[in-house]
Amino acid sequence: MRIGFCGMGKMGATMAARLMTFGHALTVWNRDTAKTVPLAKAGAAVAKTPAELAGAVDCVITMLTDAQALDAVYRGPHGLLSADLTGKLVIDMSTVLPEVEAAIAADVIRHGGGFVECPVGGTVGPARDGKLFGFAGGTETDVARARPVLDQLCRRVEPVGAVGNGARFKLAINLPMLVYWQALGEALSLCKAAGMSPEKMIDIMADTTGAAAGIKQRGPDIVRGLGGTDTGPGSFDILTARKDLDTMRALAGELGLELPTAAAALKTYDEVIAAGKGLADAGQVAVYWAGRGDRS
Repeated sequence: MRIGFCGMGKMGATMAARLMTFGHALTVWNRDTAKTVPLAKAGAAVAKTPAELAGAVDCVITMLTDAQALDAVYRGPHGLLSADLTGKLVIDMSTVLPEVEAAIAADVIRHGGGFVECPVGGTVGPARDGKLFGFAGGTETDVARARPVLDQLCRRVEPVGAVGNGARFKLAINLPMLVYWQALGEALSLCKAAGMSPEKMIDIMADTTGAAAGIKQRGPDIVRGLGGTDTGPGSFDILTARKDLDTMRALAGELGLELPTAAAALKTYDEVIAAGKGLADAGQVAVYWAGRGDRS
């Protein structure tokens, strides 16, 4: 299949590279063209604009940072909507509000294309191995068209009904994990006085009923962080996690709901970002909180 991929962030570049292993003819676009170089070296074509990309493929996938980026790529000069989308399938895998997805879907359909939203649960490792969890919103016909591609990226693709529901589920599944890093930091702060090694503390925490699945993957980096090692940029960084928490809060506001634990966690993420740790992995929020008393 001729596939176009817009958005060469960590996740987008990883998913695009995986699609190439299945023999798809890939065309890529990114605002920062330097990020397209590795895929170009692997054989992907590079489009100058999103519209040029759309004209060269049968299926367009977008994986972008936020609603502003989506608006620019779809509706900006030489954006996807300026191309002839008749008969083409567009799949957006970004994490944004349901209303943003619904508006893009309506625009794509008006321009003759089919549209599926499929935000995913998982980070770079699962993306590399095709083990993401996809939440597919769209008509049965469009979701069925998207299935062959989505099944190559995801271990499970769950149809969730109308466009917008995928966004709801993606935000919902991220909420407990993002709150967990705050809770883990609080738990570790209670144990520090025991004088136990970081390795032992995380080993104990990971083997209890209160552990989240993510600690298995991020545990080693949390141990290093607790030991004072700079773990470098994260696969799902604190800035992105903060964006997701803020999006959850916005959705809750629209629904007349309160998210008190998410709101409390958001304050901590803001504090960590203000401390210059925004590019660290989200699990380092636990490290920051565990050592917070030492800095006060």
